[in-house]
Amino acid sequence: EIDSTNSKAYELAMEGAEEGEVVVAESQTRGRGRLGRQWFSPPYVNLYLSIILRPQIPPHQASMMTLMAAVATAEAIQSSSGLRPTIKWPNDLLLSGRKVAGLLNELHSEADQIHFIILGIGVNLNTEVRMFPKEIRGKATSLRIEKGEGVSRKEFFQTLLKTLENWYSIFFREGAPAILNAWRGWANLQGRLVRITSFGDTLIGKAIDIDSDGALILETMDGKQRRILAGDVEYSGE
Repeated sequence: EIDSTNSKAYELAMEGAEEGEVVVAESQTRGRGRLGRQWFSPPYVNLYLSIILRPQIPPHQASMMTLMAAVATAEAIQSSSGLRPTIKWPNDLLLSGRKVAGLLNELHSEADQIHFIILGIGVNLNTEVRMFPKEIRGKATSLRIEKGEGVSRKEFFQTLLKTLENWYSIFFREGAPAILNAWRGWANLQGRLVRITSFGDTLIGKAIDIDSDGALILETMDGKQRRILAGDVEYSGE
């Protein structure tokens, strides 16, 4: 048990831990999601891990690591379960419209140099419906729920690390376009009507694409295009 794998990984990275070091926990007492939210982290059922990366890339490309991790996690889910998730911009993976995994990446950098990135990943593997808190029961799911049977956490962990290492290598070998193209294939985002809450504002429009920095390009109802760097997305009909 740990408070947060991301917090521990950040601490280790500050102390000089090498790239590729992994922090994995049975449970978290203060697991963190995006925007300060808590990540439900019960013991014995799911996977909670954080990885230290030290990519030699400019800080403005750090968002590529989030997209890369989403692609790798989606691929691991499909490989392990036969189910095909959807990536929901910016940090979630969905099955049947409900969250099955989430990413929380944290950056330590200067203006022109990345010191490290903490790649945090939580995947709901064997949680049953009754185990989820009531407030998220209708929004969260697990591979067990969707598949109707449990999955091996150890085998999934191995698969996820392999897919992450593979896509990390692809990024350095082929560049950002390879990651962006793969992400688009999993996201099915283009043309969807979305509602975005960003920094207290609510915008409704059609998702056009993501740009080379991972920002969402939204066409609002008045026909103007907006570049969204962060926010909560709801798909039309949710």
